[in-house]
Amino acid sequence: MGERRSIYELKQLGSDTLAPEPVAALYRQAFTEFGSRALWSSRPSPRPTLASVLAITESLRVEGNRDARRLAERLEEACRAAL
Repeated sequence: MGERRSIYELKQLGSDTLAPEPVAALYRQAFTEFGSRALWSSRPSPRPTLASVLAITESLRVEGNRDARRLAERLEEACRAAL
């Protein structure tokens, strides 16, 4: 099995790629559930790219609770699958 790409590499690859609807739905869920607590420094995009989805995963991990961290993992895996 090959080496996994870093988040930085994924962000570069996904900078011009709109998030597919299942990924965008998870992104919106993150803002609905954890926006004021963990994503206070981010503004949701109506049409997120894969890079913008990945950008919120660090905040979810650092600022959020266990549920936020699990959602961050789901977001990252969904973005990896979309690339």
